[in-house]
Amino acid sequence: MMRPDFATRYGDERLPRYTSYPTSPHFSASVGASAYGRWLAEISPETTASLYLHIPFCRAMCWYCGCNTSVAKRDDIIETYVAALRHEVEQVTRLIPRRQRVQHVHFGGGTPTILQPNTLVELVRLLQQSFDLAADAEVAIEIDPRTLDKDTASALAGCGVNRASLGIQSFDPLVQQSINRTQTVAQTASVVAALRRRGVNGINFDLIYGLPHQTVASCIETVLRCVELRPDRFSVFGYAHVPGFKPHQRRIAENSLPDGAERYRQFEAIADLLGDCGYQRIGLDHFCLPDDVMSRTHSRGELRRNFQGYTTDASNILLGFGASAIGRLQQGYVQNEAGVRAYMEAVTSDSLATVKGYVLTDEDRLRGEIIERIMCDFGADIGRICERHCRVPHSVLGASSRLEQLVEDGIVTVNGSSLRVADDARFLVRTVAAAFDSHLGQSGASHSRAV
Repeated sequence: MMRPDFATRYGDERLPRYTSYPTSPHFSASVGASAYGRWLAEISPETTASLYLHIPFCRAMCWYCGCNTSVAKRDDIIETYVAALRHEVEQVTRLIPRRQRVQHVHFGGGTPTILQPNTLVELVRLLQQSFDLAADAEVAIEIDPRTLDKDTASALAGCGVNRASLGIQSFDPLVQQSINRTQTVAQTASVVAALRRRGVNGINFDLIYGLPHQTVASCIETVLRCVELRPDRFSVFGYAHVPGFKPHQRRIAENSLPDGAERYRQFEAIADLLGDCGYQRIGLDHFCLPDDVMSRTHSRGELRRNFQGYTTDASNILLGFGASAIGRLQQGYVQNEAGVRAYMEAVTSDSLATVKGYVLTDEDRLRGEIIERIMCDFGADIGRICERHCRVPHSVLGASSRLEQLVEDGIVTVNGSSLRVADDARFLVRTVAAAFDSHLGQSGASHSRAV
């Protein structure tokens, strides 16, 4: 358990989640469609890629949401968007010299299951035709259990989906009312059963702490109801209140939000209970059953981190499709137009929708690997990483006053050139990672609180 003084001292600092390095606020318009086209043409034939497809629509807006999404009351705009998405897939595959091998596919949102079943099936069929999709590929999709029907559940199974992430957040009625998301345990259980009957057996539950009116007791009650359904994994995220960036969050009264110390207590209560129920803690915010592939990957020291959070995906190439989608290639990052209409106009004019990105430097690659290992393993062999990048450890370890303070406070120990986060300070792993972020504070972006 983390010492309370750590939560008080560091908990209110706003830091990136480090799903990439550098983080997206550092992307610029100097990297655009032409650069992305060149990078696609230079993909090595030996590499395996992953795919991310963004569906930026929901039937209703959850007030806590930080995603790029909007409310779609009619299906015509969704179908028009999917037509543009299909066109982008065709554009990208024409630029890659060969049929690209793919091991992971992720549909995110928004609510990807807002698509009509036949539309979803046809979209997956296009991916199968356009890419060399491995027979054992992980095909994952995010689901709102309030809206999934039998036909869509059957379509998911029919097109090879084998992992589903269900948004739960909280089963507390007061919290649900405060975030405009009413969802019963019975609804959730029905969806889990429907998926499993159809062979979609990889089940993730997403929970959030730090929501308005949330308490330790309500967090515990939510977890108890969830573990009865025995999902393979839990993702437990802290609510990021950024009303200046997400205007719908202004509907949440700031005086109803717990402070840093209470957020810490909520997370620790969730983590302790999940541990008691047989789930292993993976990184900062994931919990998995021991026989889950993520647990096995973590035990081998091979866990990775990308824009979906912790992942078993070992590929360094991520092709992003859709409005605001981010991709990564060997040369750097690219991001599409964020607005749905601007994205569709770009794609349908036969131009790639890329509007910004980032060219990785050797220094970025070094620091990015250190940050990823800290986020995944709560430590890093700085010496070995520096050796791979032809650097000496002191050039990294000796250049951070932030790191010196963390060592002095007992949050980090450094033994030679190896770094470890103290067991009672693991909740501050983002704070430790930030000690190696040479871009921190340069973008002016607003991040979520460290606790």
